[in-house]
Amino acid sequence: MDLIKKCWKRVAFLSVALCALVACTVSYKFNGASINYDKVKTISFENFPNRSDAFVWGPMESMFNIALQDIYMQQTRLKQLRQGGDLELAGEIVKYDAYNKGVGSDGYSTMVELRMTVNVRFVNNTNHTEDFEQQFSASREYDSKQQLSSVQEDLVSQMIDEIVEQIFNATVANW
Repeated sequence: MDLIKKCWKRVAFLSVALCALVACTVSYKFNGASINYDKVKTISFENFPNRSDAFVWGPMESMFNIALQDIYMQQTRLKQLRQGGDLELAGEIVKYDAYNKGVGSDGYSTMVELRMTVNVRFVNNTNHTEDFEQQFSASREYDSKQQLSSVQEDLVSQMIDEIVEQIFNATVANW
C-alpha cells in the first residue's frame, strides 16, 4: 500500500510540474533593433545606384533598394519619409565582380567567387556621433561549370540579404 501511495504522489507531482512547465512559457521576440522611439521616429532612404565598374546586372539595384527598405519596415516601427528622416541612409553599390577562385589540374578555373560591395552613408539626426560612412561586402562561390546567368539571381539575392543585415545591425542594432 505504501508503494502505491508513493507512486501516486510521484505521478501527481510530475503531472503538476508538467502542467506548470507548459503553462509558464516565455515569449521573446528578438529583431536586433535597439531604437529609442521617443527620439527616433522616422527614416529616409536615398536610392542606392549601381556604380560598379566590372559588371552591371540590371535587377540588382532595385533588389537591393527594396530589401534595404523592407528590413527597416518589417523589423522597426520607424515611419518612412522621402527625405529628412531622423535616420538617413544613402550610398551606392560600388563593386560587383567575379574572380576565379580555384584552378584545376587542367589549368582551367573550377570555382568562381562573386563579390558585391555597397558604400553606405548613415546620418542619425538625433545623435550625430553615430553618423558613419562605411563599406559592406558579401561574396558567394559557384562552380565554374555553371553559367553566371543561371545562378546570378539566387547568389545576388543571398549577398543582398547579408549586406542588408550588416547595414541594419550597424545602424540600429548598435552591435
